[in-house]
Formats: sequence, C-alpha cells, structure tokens
Amino acid sequence: MNVEVHPAAQEELHAARIWYEERSPLSAVGFAHEIAGAISRIAEAPSRYPLLEHGTRKVVLQRFPFSIFYRATEAKVVIIAIAHQKRRPGYWRWR
Repeated sequence: MNVEVHPAAQEELHAARIWYEERSPLSAVGFAHEIAGAISRIAEAPSRYPLLEHGTRKVVLQRFPFSIFYRATEAKVVIIAIAHQKRRPGYWRWR
C-alpha cells in the first residue's frame, strides 16, 4: 500500500534522528531501523493496529519511546505523527 508522511511527521522524525545521532550513532541506526520496520508493517496490514478516534491508528515502538499515528484508506496510509510518548500528548490530533 502507498504510504505518505505528513510534513510535520517528517519533521518530527528528522528531529528525533538528529537527537539520537548526537548521542549515539548506533542508537540512531536502531531508531531508523525500527521506524522503517513499523512503517513496513503498517503498509502490509493497516487495520492490524488499534483504532482510536477519528479513524486514527497507533503503533507503539518497542525499543524507543515513540508512537506512530496514522490514518488509512483503501488507497493509501498517511502517517500523521511520529510522537514521543512522554511529550505533549494529542498535539497531532488536528492534522
């Protein structure tokens, strides 16, 4: 399935990757790998993950304190946020 990333989610991903890179290049690689794996699983089966309000779904990363929020139609998946689990809950809802 086609996956699009909202520009704000792209910025969140970029900021998180920079943060990890500054602290540990190995962690940055692990973070990128886990994000890529989660997006791949979303594309394979978008309805696999819990349905929240307004058609949003959520994937919780295993090794890093981030969640991926997305909405899916029959034609595509739009990732609307790559959000840290402890910061500003729900800020992405209006995307």
